[in-house]
Order: sequence, then structure tokens, then C-alpha cells
Amino acid sequence: MMLLEVNNLNRRFGGLQAVSDVNFSVHPGMIKAVIGPNGAGKTTLFNLISGALPPSSGAIHFKGLPIHGLPPFRIAERGMARTYQNIKLCPGMTALENVMIGRHCRSRAGFISGMLNLPWTRREEIAIREKSLELLALLDIADLAEVEATSLAFGQQRAVEFARALAMEPELLLLDEPAAGLNIYETAEVARLISTINQRGITVLLVEHDMSLVMDISHEIVVLSFGQKIAEGTPAEIQHNSEVIKIYLGEDDA
Repeated sequence: MMLLEVNNLNRRFGGLQAVSDVNFSVHPGMIKAVIGPNGAGKTTLFNLISGALPPSSGAIHFKGLPIHGLPPFRIAERGMARTYQNIKLCPGMTALENVMIGRHCRSRAGFISGMLNLPWTRREEIAIREKSLELLALLDIADLAEVEATSLAFGQQRAVEFARALAMEPELLLLDEPAAGLNIYETAEVARLISTINQRGITVLLVEHDMSLVMDISHEIVVLSFGQKIAEGTPAEIQHNSEVIKIYLGEDDA
């Protein structure tokens, strides 16, 4: 069974067709990339899959069940997590505290039980802290656990964001331009982190402009142009696809 299936997906904003009859699927355990020029509909597609936007028509199935129209927190509960192009860490909180927030959909304690400081809520808090430290260690930033998160270098902030997403225990991780704003060395580190995450059995779907990163780590690639899928295949197949070359280089150069 496919982990994610997108079928005839459409999204209109007034007279603008941002996503048009897009179809693709994601096998469990793979890294799949969505690429395309600016305005191709990539982020809109991610917003549809993660529940931030409802589709105008079409269907999205996750683990065989329909999720189109569900709110983001319900989709997250089913095992999907997402990061954003612009890093969204909580200022004034440490890296560890930011990661602990990601456990909200896997914890049982509510507002009242937390105020009462019941024994089982204390045990849960300790377990959440230990799990969060484990994830920071996985991404080689355990030594930064008590550092205020927004004071970290940009690449380190991205790693904290990854760890927070992993704290939700996702089966599918959506990464929206994870290399945005990073230098060449930070981009290489992000590529390594994504591979590390994937090796733990987590399926990854990413939007990315950095073609070297995409070609290095992806198993399959979907190419969008003006909201439509124009190609899908392995990195080698995409590199030699005439339609893709035309979009990125221009018709004359192609």
C-alpha cells in the first residue's frame, strides 16, 4: 500500500489555478522531492497535503484513508509532520523546550492535570524530556539543548526544527525548502540529517530549490510547472527529461 496518494488534486484562488489535476504517490521508506520554478504550486501542494488549505477538488489518502478536508492537527495525529520554509521556533525557549512542544499530539496530560501536577503527569514530562534529548542527540545537537533556540546559527535552528517534527513520531515528514537560507556547508549538513531521518524508517516528502541536494538524496522526483505535473521519475530520468530541461534552461538552450 502507498503511504500517500494524491489524486486529481486541484486548488483555485479566484481565477488562478494554483494546482491542476496533480497525481502522484509516495512509497513507504522513500525520499521524494517536489521541484519546479517559482510559482509552480509547490507550497500550495504542501498546504493541501498537510491540511492548511482545503482542495477545490480531488482526493488525498494517507495510509489508505482520506485526509482531504481534515484540519492539520488531525492529520498530524495520524502520523504526518511538517516543517516550513521560514523557521518557526518559539523565542525565549531553549532548543530542548522547542522539541518538547512537538510531543503535544502524543501526550495525554491536559491543562487541569498539568496544573494539579499529578504523579503520572510528572512521569510523562520526564519521558517527553528524555525522548526530546534523544532526538537532539540523533541530529548531533544535544550539546545545544539548553541554548535559547532562536540564538542558534541558522543551520542549527533547522536541526532543532527537524527534531521537533520528529518528536511527533511521524511516518511521513514534509519538509518545505529545508535548505532555504543555508550556505553550502549547512546545506550539506541538512542533506545528511534528512538521510539520517530516512534511515530510521521515516518517509520524507520535500520541496526544494537546491538541485544538488535533491539529486543527491531523492529516490524519486515530481516536477511541477504552472500548477501541473509535467514529469515524475528517478533523479537520472528527471535530469534527462526534455520538458524539465526546457523549464529550467529555456526552450532555446534546451
